[in-house]
Amino acid sequence: MAAVETATECCAPLGALTLDEDEALATAELFRALGDPARVRIVNLVATRGEPVCACELYEPLALSQPTVSHHLKKLTDVGLLDREQRGKWAYFSLNRDAVWKLAAVADLNGVCC
Repeated sequence: MAAVETATECCAPLGALTLDEDEALATAELFRALGDPARVRIVNLVATRGEPVCACELYEPLALSQPTVSHHLKKLTDVGLLDREQRGKWAYFSLNRDAVWKLAAVADLNGVCC
């Protein structure tokens, strides 16, 4: 069974000479996932920890319910920004460092803008 390709694996830099339809779609998916303030805060909370974060540790700082946090974590995991590890009944999340580097490259407009 082939692995599912995430948005962070398919997207292309915005400064690329051209973007094909698949690259544009993947890049839009990535930005759509970060288009919610709660998701940006989740990425921030996970990124600033030195170890994987249990989903249960995110409810209070975000002031969101378990189902809402789970929904946002799934969106971030689906696009490849977060990695999920199951430990018993708890899910732990960590930042996918390769995806973050890819995100930085996607946003790079060096030499194209201004």
